[in-house]
Amino acid sequence: MLSSRGTKNVGLFDIPWRYAKLQTYDKETNPDGLISFALAENVPMRNEIAKYVNEKVILTTDSVSYTMTPATAMRLPTALAAHLNRNFRPYEPVDPGHIIVSSSPTALGGMLGFTVAEPGDGILVSRPIYGRFELDYGVEAGVEMVYAETEPENSFLPAVIDKYEAALTDAERRGQRIRALLLVNPHNPIGRCYPIDTLKAILGFCQKHQLHFISDEVYAMCVFDSGSRNAVPFTSVLALNLSKFINSNLVHVLYSFSKDFAAGGLRLGFLISRNEDLLRACKGILRLHGASSAAVEIGTAILEDESFVSSFLGRARRRLASSYQLVTSILDREGIRYVKGGNAGFFIYMDLSPYLPSKSHLTDQEREFSLAQKFYDAGIFLHPGEEHSKDPGWFRLVFTQEDDVLLEGLRRMIKVLKGVARL
Repeated sequence: MLSSRGTKNVGLFDIPWRYAKLQTYDKETNPDGLISFALAENVPMRNEIAKYVNEKVILTTDSVSYTMTPATAMRLPTALAAHLNRNFRPYEPVDPGHIIVSSSPTALGGMLGFTVAEPGDGILVSRPIYGRFELDYGVEAGVEMVYAETEPENSFLPAVIDKYEAALTDAERRGQRIRALLLVNPHNPIGRCYPIDTLKAILGFCQKHQLHFISDEVYAMCVFDSGSRNAVPFTSVLALNLSKFINSNLVHVLYSFSKDFAAGGLRLGFLISRNEDLLRACKGILRLHGASSAAVEIGTAILEDESFVSSFLGRARRRLASSYQLVTSILDREGIRYVKGGNAGFFIYMDLSPYLPSKSHLTDQEREFSLAQKFYDAGIFLHPGEEHSKDPGWFRLVFTQEDDVLLEGLRRMIKVLKGVARL
């Protein structure tokens, strides 16, 4: 017999297409293997991080201890604060004492959900959005995502406040309390950054309703030159004078090594907040979600090497720009619609609705699943419905692969779409 929570979590594995398929393709050893365009990992940059760790990091007894010495334990928060102060240009400098080091933003999402909300409470997000937040904030904390009905392009305008207001009103009418608003900036899956005016408007909305504002900024340094004249540069919420718009105790920022440093497996995530009570409450849960001492040593060594960080981020941005141009040029050539103007992150958001089967006997979800199955049968994985688009047929394509893998994956995808179009 399981608890109600345990029983509910068992059911997660019965949801069709809930979890992404793993890539098995290898040009030499498994050329017919599956190519996955679903996992947001910067594959081409992983070798550089692994090489740096092997050559530069020296593990000590602290690295394999339960607890580090106080001096060693403070090095990573201090190095991260310096990194944020250099690159995020905060209005008020980030203090190491305002940082919690955890195993990942995923873990921190659960900790924040547990800390700011009760089971059944809601967190506002605009859609489309990274679909796993339902799990991050829901599996342990029991907090629900409440979706504001937005179009892909419109969620970046100050007028998005009207959609948040409507979603908040609907939730209250159902008897559900909204406790926070979650923003991903740069955005996943759109690949854009939020304009300053929109950030200010959302902060004002949160102040009005006394909602916590959670700014997920894990792609902050993954901003590249896409060639778009209208591309919006990244602005961290930390760069704003928060006192003009909101009580700073309501603002919390998430960051990690997984995207900017192509090191998802390192398992390092950070919470930045000036809310002392929230930090203390999260530290009470931290023993369940702490980063390993070895990961802390590695992360510290990387961040303290400012020259390496600068050169690595520069190479990563150039690589992102190149891959983005490669994929979008092919999509343009084939007449495949996608949200243009992206300049951040690892993904392109494509509208494949013209290739869905007819509505005659299938639900919208079944139509998406049908196309996803055709891709899968052809050796390509695109996750259906994962980003919770308001309209069916939108898929996120992760382009951070080696060029030869990208080209082969796109060849397979386009072959499927041309076959569907002929039916």
